[in-house]
Amino acid sequence: GSPGPAPLLGGRGRASSSSSSSAVPPGHSFRRVTLTKPTFCHYCTDFIWGLAGYQCEVCNFMSHEKCLKNVKIPCSCIAPSLVRVPVAHCFGPPGHYKRKFCTVCRKSLESLAFRCEVCELHVHTDCILFACSDCRQCHQDGHQDHDTYHHHWREGNLPSGARCEVCKKTCGSSEVLSGMRCEWCGILAHAACYIIVTPECTFGRLRNMILPPSCVQLFSVNFSKLHCFRISENLQTEPDEKESDVDGSTQGSAKDVQISTDSSKQTLKIFDGNDAVKRNQFRLISVPRIAKNEEVVEAALRAYYINDDQQEYELQTFTQQALLSDDVINRNDAAEDSNSGSVFRESVPEAWIIRAKPKDEEVIRIYPAWLKVGMAYVSLRVNKDSTVQTVIKEVLPLLGRQMECLENFKLVEVLMGSKQVQRMVLDNQELILNKLKDIRKISIRQMNQIRFYVVENSESIVQVNLFVGGLPPQLSPEEYRNILKDELAIKTNAVSVSHVYQAQGAVVLKISCFSEAERIYTLVKDTTVNDKPLNAVVIPEVMASKIPQNCWPLLVFVNPKSGGLKGRDLLYSFRKLLNPHQVFELTNGGPLPGFHMFSKVPSFRVLVCGGDGTVGWVLGALEEIRHKLACTEPSIAILPLGTGNDLGRVLRWGAGYSGEDPYSILISVDEADDVLMDRWTILLDAEEPAEGTENGMAEPEPPKIVQMNNYCGLGIDAELSLDFHHAREEEPGKFNSRFHNKGVYVKVGLQKISHTRNLHKDIKLQVDQREVELPSIEGLIFINIPSWGSGADLWGSDSDDRFEKPRIDDGLLEVVGVTGVVHMGQVQGGFRSGIRIAQGSYFRVKLLKPIPVQVDGEPWIQAPGQIIISAAGPKV
Repeated sequence: GSPGPAPLLGGRGRASSSSSSSAVPPGHSFRRVTLTKPTFCHYCTDFIWGLAGYQCEVCNFMSHEKCLKNVKIPCSCIAPSLVRVPVAHCFGPPGHYKRKFCTVCRKSLESLAFRCEVCELHVHTDCILFACSDCRQCHQDGHQDHDTYHHHWREGNLPSGARCEVCKKTCGSSEVLSGMRCEWCGILAHAACYIIVTPECTFGRLRNMILPPSCVQLFSVNFSKLHCFRISENLQTEPDEKESDVDGSTQGSAKDVQISTDSSKQTLKIFDGNDAVKRNQFRLISVPRIAKNEEVVEAALRAYYINDDQQEYELQTFTQQALLSDDVINRNDAAEDSNSGSVFRESVPEAWIIRAKPKDEEVIRIYPAWLKVGMAYVSLRVNKDSTVQTVIKEVLPLLGRQMECLENFKLVEVLMGSKQVQRMVLDNQELILNKLKDIRKISIRQMNQIRFYVVENSESIVQVNLFVGGLPPQLSPEEYRNILKDELAIKTNAVSVSHVYQAQGAVVLKISCFSEAERIYTLVKDTTVNDKPLNAVVIPEVMASKIPQNCWPLLVFVNPKSGGLKGRDLLYSFRKLLNPHQVFELTNGGPLPGFHMFSKVPSFRVLVCGGDGTVGWVLGALEEIRHKLACTEPSIAILPLGTGNDLGRVLRWGAGYSGEDPYSILISVDEADDVLMDRWTILLDAEEPAEGTENGMAEPEPPKIVQMNNYCGLGIDAELSLDFHHAREEEPGKFNSRFHNKGVYVKVGLQKISHTRNLHKDIKLQVDQREVELPSIEGLIFINIPSWGSGADLWGSDSDDRFEKPRIDDGLLEVVGVTGVVHMGQVQGGFRSGIRIAQGSYFRVKLLKPIPVQVDGEPWIQAPGQIIISAAGPKV
């Protein structure tokens, strides 16, 4: 994706440099224009004084006269030819992006626009077809894989305070698209300076947290980029509508060319081939009424970002027969007679198709696919007798492979579209000129995005790993196989079960056929087993042996529903700053796919973005899968997005995320200290059947085990949680801000003020095998961390000879009582602390009647019976 200079193999294998020292800027067609409004230079970002500036007629690049000779940024029309390794972009739904500029036409994004979820590409809806596939290469997919990484430069949309790495001056601009940024290491530079930065990229300050792309393997032929990076499709609009409306160049190109009211000009619709006609995708151009044929052809080519010689193209009238037959009536013969006068006299917007004139011979570029990085190619003259086979025969000697057998090579046509890179192996007997003619007939725009690669035949091994969750838990591998056979009709010769996670009801399928993988993936989304929907996630393979010694990749889990939807922005930011493969959205299959992908990584760290409930969910999953991980005890950092965030406060990550820079958060994660924390297992054993069962003969509920990280409350504390929980379930849409959530808590609490309960009469407590007398209380709380109910210190800071000073890793829980809602309010306000009751490592509570219970904010009503609390496995 880097437009830097690279050696090109010219005509007969001579090396020539693409950045010739002549003053011709790369691909632009500058002409002097009169400025009617304040304008800035795209090269030096300074204001252009006076009335004259120079503008590229194709990509709108503006420049001072003095800057022209220094312009190094290539024009959009040659951008596809500068791509190193073609990688498609990953576009989400269109949105509004303030103070950003389009990469193709360089204008600001005032209307709806697309942005890539993986790199910093922003593009208008009608420019998306002209963006080329120059996204970051985040994994190896069997095409041009390499282990050394070059900077991946992207122009513009930098923060205004950005400073150049080379000259240390500011290089950002909020007025124009300018300045360069490497999308791996984040290094910033001027357009004039980035060329002298050493090409190798070391991934910058975050290098020991980034999962290196050379260590990730993913064969993803049939999957969209959104599926490969597990980006939620529920954010996607219906693709069919989007394809026809938003991708059409119809409404967008009108933003540049208003239907001309100027009587000396007229507006024409231009199609670039049969494909555009079928989809009704045209561009509008405005030309003088007395325009020469050549001028109109030139304007039409510019509208399609093509800077070829207009002599090679002609215009044909667009008639309905164009759809039925390929030989559209050629209007050019008629035009020859009146060449001196005007060709286009009608005032209605007319439709024309731009066609390439047939050639008897031309020069094509052939790229060797075994060159891992770089854009070296061989130029070859082909005529009407040249077939694919003769091309391969002529090319091999120029590439130093003349001793090898022709049968070992094939010619591949690669279409480098912005959304998809399509590869097609050409038939050996196919005539090359006919192939080019067919492509141009379909679309001359696509011709600009097509490359031919000479590729060695090799046995390609297809392997797609698909994680399937939502199956019934605790079945044998054989039973899982049978369910998959029945529900998904899997082909056993192409699909095998490589991993089984019985406790979670999940399996990982190893699939050796792309179409079968795609079929299963699509089918899983509409399949339910025991009324529970299945989910599928594409999992890349991490080649652990390739991970550098000093690298501990960061596994990021984000709950997009936490914290007033801030999670969504964080997902986007972390995908940009790290390798998007290491960022997991918890609503898409939970934490297990992430831990499975990292299971062979010798040492890694985890960042959980969410509330305390989310942290508990990830810790629970870690506990269940720990024995299958190469790194059994990864350190865990927390970015608090919830309402309470007590664990985040204790570990000093703050009371809640309020929009800090995600880059500085990653630096904090890298520099944070390790501490250990106790976890506790709670066994709930109901001795009586739950209420509401018929004639009292039902069996009691089976014992239930839950894990606890922060605290466990019985009585009034759990009752308030339960009421809040019910309120949130009734109207989930309202609970998207911390402020509102806390308001509901207060309201629920005020309703309970007058209630009196005698909790101490309804329960009996045993601590470390001895009975403990309970004072008169309404709530009993077991605390593991010194923060409760959004930061209150329930135990208090007074020293007490009876108890040790609490710590989160001392193997002890503190037991505290509260006398009611008013007491809880005073604790929250910092005026009082709770009633200290006990401290210990093993607790038995006997419930004499149904009582509300909550563990880490998850409340329910517990039937009479026993509750046993004891230390869980190793500390985390």
